[in-house]
Amino acid sequence: MQQTQVFGRVSASGANATTVLPSATGTDVPTKRRRGPVGWFLRVLAVVLAVLVGYGALLVGVAYTGLDRVDAVPAGDRPVPGPGRTWLLVGSDSRENLTEEQKSELSTGSSDGRLTDTIMMLTTAPDGVATLISIPRDSLVEIPGYGENKINAAYAFGGPPLLVQTVEGATGVRIDGYVEVGFDGFFEIVQAVGGVEVCLDAPMNDERAGIDLPAGCQTLDGAEALGFVRARYSDPEGDFGRVERQRQFVSALADEVVSPAVLLNPFVAVPLFATIGDALTVDDGSGPIDLARFGLAALRATGENGQMLTVPFGGYATTDAGSVVLWDEAEAEALWSAVRDGTRVPPRLLK
Repeated sequence: MQQTQVFGRVSASGANATTVLPSATGTDVPTKRRRGPVGWFLRVLAVVLAVLVGYGALLVGVAYTGLDRVDAVPAGDRPVPGPGRTWLLVGSDSRENLTEEQKSELSTGSSDGRLTDTIMMLTTAPDGVATLISIPRDSLVEIPGYGENKINAAYAFGGPPLLVQTVEGATGVRIDGYVEVGFDGFFEIVQAVGGVEVCLDAPMNDERAGIDLPAGCQTLDGAEALGFVRARYSDPEGDFGRVERQRQFVSALADEVVSPAVLLNPFVAVPLFATIGDALTVDDGSGPIDLARFGLAALRATGENGQMLTVPFGGYATTDAGSVVLWDEAEAEALWSAVRDGTRVPPRLLK
């Protein structure tokens, strides 16, 4: 090792050298070393991550402040909590916030009843895999206090608490969170994001849903999107075709929300997240972290590594409630068992 004379002091030179300067009091003061490129990169990365976390927290906070809340916790015994987390995602056909002009524009009709056009279960497993499960609205289930009926009638009979209780009773899965969006909220979210692109293999015409769409890829505005996810009478697969389109649209909408053109532009993102907050109704127990977890779970479920499916079909039947959908009991139990245990859904069910 070489030695270098520095202001009357000798210091070692080389890779580990430290230059020592005399202070005014005679105490040696080592100078700071220059940061290498790796050090500067880590500092910049830390600043960028801090900004991104702060920006994400801002967007979640903007959405959270606009949320409506509802008591969705059922009374009585409930399934034990699972190792993952499960939300019930509901699309209500409530028209109470729509004007007569909007009802006509959106082709919603004027029914005063409140049913659930869409019922989905969003669940995350401990390994991070997220699954989105469509529950057909005409599924025959036992509704506590009302006997066997279509599952969407539970909401009409007793609102969110009875719907949650009915789903828990039919599946054995504990619902940890509840998220609801109505016709008006869905329309506003799609409008705020600037429309959502979907690709159709064939033209789609449904007078009752108010849509007439050509084949091919196209961007749907709020009114067209509402018709797209509601149409079933023109679909040869009926409600099963509709639930597939609903999942397709949820995936496309999620892609739009997190696209760089939207997410990285605060002049677009902040108003959008405010609209999302105004559009959603959640259970009383949900906090900001729960909202963020729900959003991340939805993104994972609709992404490349997510899982999306419909409850296994077991046939149709005619009952006092009308034409109903029956589940394949064995395959449905295999699905609910996987959700309860926090394991992956059997591949044979992912179709």
